[in-house]
Amino acid sequence: MMRALRFALLALARDWRSGELAVLVAALVVAVTALTGVGFFTDRVGQAVEQRAAEVLAADLRLQAPDPPAAAYESLAAARGVAVARTVSFPSVVFFGDDSALAAVRAVGRGYPLRGRLRIADAPFAPARTTAALPAPGEVWLDSRLLASLGAVVGDRVSIGAREFRIAQVLDYRPDQGSAFVDLAPSLLLNLSDLPATELLGPGSRATHALLFAAPPARIGTFKALLAGRKAPGERLVDIAEASPQIRASTERAGRFLHLAALSTVLLAAVAVAMAARRYTRRHLDNVALMKCMGAPQALVLRMTVLELGLLALLAAVAGGALGWLAQQLLAWLLGGLVRADLPPPTAAPALLGLLTALAMLIGFALPPLLQLRRVPPARVLRRNLEPPPLRYALSWGLALAAVLAVLFWLVHDVRLVGFIALGVAIAIAVLYAAGWLLVRAAGRLRGAVGVAWRYGLANLARRGRESVAQVVAFGLGLTVLLLLAVVRDDLLESWRGSLPADVPNFFLINIREDEAGALADFLAARRLPRPELFPMIRARLTAINGRPVAELELHGERARGFAEREQNLSWAAEPQVDNRIVAGRWWSADEHGRPFVSVSTDYQEALGLALGDRLGFDVAGEPLEVTITSFREVQWDGFRPNFFLVFPPGTLEGLVGTWLTSVRLSPGERPLLVELVRRFPSVSIFDLDAILQQVREVMDRAALAVQYVFLFTLVAGITVLLAAIQSTRDERRYESAMLRTLGASRRVVLAGVAAEFTALGLLAGVLAALAATLGGWLLAAQVFELEYRPNPLLWAYGLLAGALLVGGAGTLAARSVVTHPPASTLREA
Repeated sequence: MMRALRFALLALARDWRSGELAVLVAALVVAVTALTGVGFFTDRVGQAVEQRAAEVLAADLRLQAPDPPAAAYESLAAARGVAVARTVSFPSVVFFGDDSALAAVRAVGRGYPLRGRLRIADAPFAPARTTAALPAPGEVWLDSRLLASLGAVVGDRVSIGAREFRIAQVLDYRPDQGSAFVDLAPSLLLNLSDLPATELLGPGSRATHALLFAAPPARIGTFKALLAGRKAPGERLVDIAEASPQIRASTERAGRFLHLAALSTVLLAAVAVAMAARRYTRRHLDNVALMKCMGAPQALVLRMTVLELGLLALLAAVAGGALGWLAQQLLAWLLGGLVRADLPPPTAAPALLGLLTALAMLIGFALPPLLQLRRVPPARVLRRNLEPPPLRYALSWGLALAAVLAVLFWLVHDVRLVGFIALGVAIAIAVLYAAGWLLVRAAGRLRGAVGVAWRYGLANLARRGRESVAQVVAFGLGLTVLLLLAVVRDDLLESWRGSLPADVPNFFLINIREDEAGALADFLAARRLPRPELFPMIRARLTAINGRPVAELELHGERARGFAEREQNLSWAAEPQVDNRIVAGRWWSADEHGRPFVSVSTDYQEALGLALGDRLGFDVAGEPLEVTITSFREVQWDGFRPNFFLVFPPGTLEGLVGTWLTSVRLSPGERPLLVELVRRFPSVSIFDLDAILQQVREVMDRAALAVQYVFLFTLVAGITVLLAAIQSTRDERRYESAMLRTLGASRRVVLAGVAAEFTALGLLAGVLAALAATLGGWLLAAQVFELEYRPNPLLWAYGLLAGALLVGGAGTLAARSVVTHPPASTLREA
């Protein structure tokens, strides 16, 4: 083994000095850099989320309910050494003189917060300090936004419900701000003992009561299991894994865009590794034959080859890991705002992934052709036409793709994304391979009908049949990935942004009484606002599925239990909304209005394992209701429009008491209308969505910028594919050029023939790449990103131009050194 290692080190040093490994190393380093750069960043974000998760809840575990949880839970926690605190959250209008503003009121009891620290200041936007205190009875703390909206200062008195309070401090930060939908409004903190005096929690109030728990991890896990078996219907347990879900859909989609860019780089680099390994193998046939003549056994050649690959992977992993660490610093700056915290340093896991990626690419793409070296006949020293047995390409490429896809799955843990990429690559390779052979056949028949340069170029294609096909596949895959990423970067990102138009509603008006619905619509229309669409909403609780009480059903997952235990909002509609898509079953006709039917969202269906035709039983204010599922809907929840899990035909819920919901778009100048609206309709609750809309738009913009940044790695990988494909036939072209020039051909004619050959390859690869990118863009949009895809006709022009200019131009430039090399020198070396 030591002798094999010594030979491997000598071979690696020799190949490095001669430049034999330049393209191979470049491809590996680019792939490792892209993967580790994205990996380091996502690792840092994951750590930050874990570190802040408990702070997002202000606890390790939260039990929340629409009604006050029983005091027995507090006794249970105390008996098991678990810290506990009680809170109540609700939206309310705060009055200061003639001014008013909507606030997210949080009444907190002793011990709050159990995780994290409160920060307060003496004036709005002034330097803050941490505190362990809470507002004293009769006092409140307001955040800077609320103070600015009211025009109040510390020391003034504000009214909340039936009670006046003195503003004692400016609330700069509380740990669980943003952990609930109501928290999007400006914050107000008051002492829990003052809550009854406000008289705000009467019948029908929409408050969230919570018990916060904190303890060491093992103890809190046991306590959570204990509570899960004792909690009452309507009560919900929330741990750190479920905290702050408002922008989950947008951040997950941003992550898919980012990972797709990194995966594209790896696939391109893998193609470059395969092409470079083929040339490396051919250039070492003579060396291995000479070693065998000197007595080297096959086992030594095999060990030396494997060790050299291992050393090469280690070098690429170290270099790529270092560059990836530098790259993630910029990526953290571009996307760091997605996690509102200082990012911790990354762990070593992405670096290990980089090493495994380099090994997988070398084992899958470089090892199969290199293993041929051990089967080189020693007689090749005397007879250069002797070759090792041919490689089984199906087996080698299957091993290669399996190795890379395994690494990709380990990276993204997204079966759909990796699966669609694998399917797309397999189809693209098959089509490119078939098209390559058609080009080779056509070249042999067309060369007699064209000029000298094209005749020479087409003859080269026909003569080097297998190599020409391999180049078509390499160029085509490279251009496909580049064009596909261009689709993602431009068309799909623009479609994502377009899914959140500028006129999206930024206020929800809920709890509208039926006798006030028409008056509220008239109120808005009279102020030159679009007449709003009103949505009915009735509260109900799921009681049975197919006649079996939900208490007897075995439900898996906290979300399924939440659907079964919490009250749901029911609505009715004659037609599905524009952001709802029927994926199974059918919508009801006008003749079926009033029938006991229901349309269920796919989220609800997947959580509870429902099927078409299932019967659902509900308790609606004491009235039983049983309906049959007639359709499933895919709902675009991140569209910021009113939507419901359960929708019924008009007339089915007739006679049941409920409220109405609507959404409006208000410009900054129209916001004062809300004060008048609240005074005119005091029962209406207003939710301000501007904060979450701004954050989602920021996610979109930052994701677009980050994808363009990672796209640079893909461009570099594309260049390595181009260089590897051109170099794969460099030695043969050099010998052919020397022979032709010896026979009298001019340098210009030889160069024109090479240009014709690469232009033909590029045009075919460009057309096929445009087709593949169009189909791939549609597949990704529809199946992975769930966006509308609009085909871009310019993609075909880009494919043709990229094929003709990049492949044809780069191939011609690279061949200049071959053509200009002295023929005598080349023939002597041969």
